[in-house]
Amino acid sequence: MTSPDPNHPRVGCGAAILRGGALLLVLRRRQPEAGHWGLPGGKVDWGEDTRTTCAREIAEELGLSITPGRLLCVADTIDLGDGRHWVAPVYLVEDCVGEPAVLEPEALGGCGWFPLDTLPERLTSATLAALRALGR
Repeated sequence: MTSPDPNHPRVGCGAAILRGGALLLVLRRRQPEAGHWGLPGGKVDWGEDTRTTCAREIAEELGLSITPGRLLCVADTIDLGDGRHWVAPVYLVEDCVGEPAVLEPEALGGCGWFPLDTLPERLTSATLAALRALGR
């Protein structure tokens, strides 16, 4: 498989998972936006719809079972550090089964529930877009 053309956007997806007034965030170890807290999610595979991707990625990364709800927003991440452009639908998730645990430690440095009024300072651009869509 050849590496992706950096001059074409890639497609990912994310989940804004809410529980009891808190948002689930993961600490990214990889680009784009390594070192920032962001929404869990990942890359869309060929032939896979974004809702399926969203549920699969959350299960693989965190061991949670989710059903993606309404489309909350579409986030653009244009990373000048690695020169990639990601386009990602973000789904609202208000129900999940299980407790999150980092299952991909090479990609994630941690995870946690954060009250919407006490979020970490370094947030990914997709997280900021989701917060705007939530009216925050």
